[in-house]
Amino acid sequence: MADGHSLYETMGLVRIVSTDPAGRASLEYMAKPEQCHSGGVVQGGFISGWIDAAIAHAAMAKNGAGIVPMTLELKVSYFAPTRPGLVVAEAWVERHGRQTSFYEGHLLDEKGTVLAKATSTILLADVQRVMAASRKALEGEG
Repeated sequence: MADGHSLYETMGLVRIVSTDPAGRASLEYMAKPEQCHSGGVVQGGFISGWIDAAIAHAAMAKNGAGIVPMTLELKVSYFAPTRPGLVVAEAWVERHGRQTSFYEGHLLDEKGTVLAKATSTILLADVQRVMAASRKALEGEG
């Protein structure tokens, strides 16, 4: 488990395998039976989330701690059913821009079979602006 973070626990993160400043990342997840619907197939939202998280880690590796990658668009194509067990989400930058970048990623099973692929458009948001907006939103709840 990665640092006891509840989102990582919910998603089944095993470990962050690698991040590369060139804009690449690889994360391992344990697909759990609780994440499956009928027939023992992992629900697509988890698959999308795993690839999206790998894309975020690739973007953070490329752009540093001063940015928060915000997904503007995510398109996922599913090629084969994902079953419980170890899976690997890998992501890489396709085209880097100053504010908007394009990333791709895929999900592999333990044998290296591509289970799903994704393309994503992300906004490279300033971390200070994101944190300030978050604080403001939380203050408005009270």
